[in-house]
Amino acid sequence: MTVQVGGKNFTVSCQDGEESYLSSAAEMLDREAQTLVSAGARLTTDRMLLMAGLMLADRAISADEELRGMDRRLAQQTKELDEFRNRPAPAPERVEVEVVKEVEVVREVVPEASIERLEALAKKAEELAAKARENRAVRDGNGKAVAEG
Repeated sequence: MTVQVGGKNFTVSCQDGEESYLSSAAEMLDREAQTLVSAGARLTTDRMLLMAGLMLADRAISADEELRGMDRRLAQQTKELDEFRNRPAPAPERVEVEVVKEVEVVREVVPEASIERLEALAKKAEELAAKARENRAVRDGNGKAVAEG
């Protein structure tokens, strides 16, 4: 199989079925090499391939470090999740709720005649109370009646 890196063709071998993978890897290496070529670097083919390989290695190391960090965070979160799942359920809280019942008050209808009779009785009671106050006698310390006044 022939691949192109940095404007140069290279013939390489691979196992059946790996052609696509090799082609993708060569394209990545070529992008790095083209960065060097377009920057005006005058390098031998060996140096160009070495520098492009080192640039790819740098990216791979950075990605690997990021992946390890993500693995650590995932492990920590998994641990916390397991601890949360294994924690006993909290005891239920007792909550008291005031129940308010609305009661409809039924008022009886009082006939007008009864109201008039009650008013007349109230007037009579007031008159009798006034008369009783007028006739009331207060007794002194010797038991002798003394008119109030």
